[in-house]
Amino acid sequence: MPFSPRSFFWYELMTSDMKAAEAFYSGVVGWRAEPWAKPGSPPYTIVNAGDRGVGGIMDMPEEYCQSGGQPAWFGYIRADDADAAAEGVKKAGGTVHRPPTDIPGVGRFSIVADPQGVTFMLLQPDGPDQPPVPAATPGHIGWHELYTTDWQKAFDFYSSQFGWTKGETMDMGEMGVYQLFAAGGEPVGGMMNKPEQIPAPFWQFYFNVTAIDKAAERVKANGGQVLMGPMEVPGGAWIVQCLDPQGAAFALSAPKR
Repeated sequence: MPFSPRSFFWYELMTSDMKAAEAFYSGVVGWRAEPWAKPGSPPYTIVNAGDRGVGGIMDMPEEYCQSGGQPAWFGYIRADDADAAAEGVKKAGGTVHRPPTDIPGVGRFSIVADPQGVTFMLLQPDGPDQPPVPAATPGHIGWHELYTTDWQKAFDFYSSQFGWTKGETMDMGEMGVYQLFAAGGEPVGGMMNKPEQIPAPFWQFYFNVTAIDKAAERVKANGGQVLMGPMEVPGGAWIVQCLDPQGAAFALSAPKR
């Protein structure tokens, strides 16, 4: 049955120090932190770009820590039917780490992984979709990058489950192929086989800022690390790849240096 392509629409940081992470990203990206509480739920902070929520921050759950989990960002892909989407992931060779579960007042979610072992979430929200924002809007997520062990098979998986289509294929020499992908419009990300120095496959998310050099300085001034960049990428944007003070990987993108 034909369906509308689906991509990431919410982002969540699991961290070892929620309050410190709130302060770091507020200082670096300019997010406004807002506590969110539901009876019986662990503490959670929504981060806002202007008056619109773009993601959340929470302390790492005990079971996540016991499984060896480290501070990391995760993305939520919208599902029209969380149960059917989770079953589709399983049939396509992925893993369902947590079966679909209701979050009162939010929606129905599931924790899954693609066939290469990269974890992401599915969410069937209770409310309607929010209107899209321009791709380079400060504080929003401007790019999604998958480092994996087999990008061709990874693309086939996401294409079959969420309707993603191929964009430009870029030859990066010794680093291999970088495959752009779209979800019903312009490209929203890329995927490639991970370099040896990256220990495990993962999704990396790029947060939009207005000027890359100033943002890189804010990362360092607030206790984070700049691992790579500033670097200009095709299309004229500038990026840096970073670690926050708790060790979670993230990246920043800006239209100018």
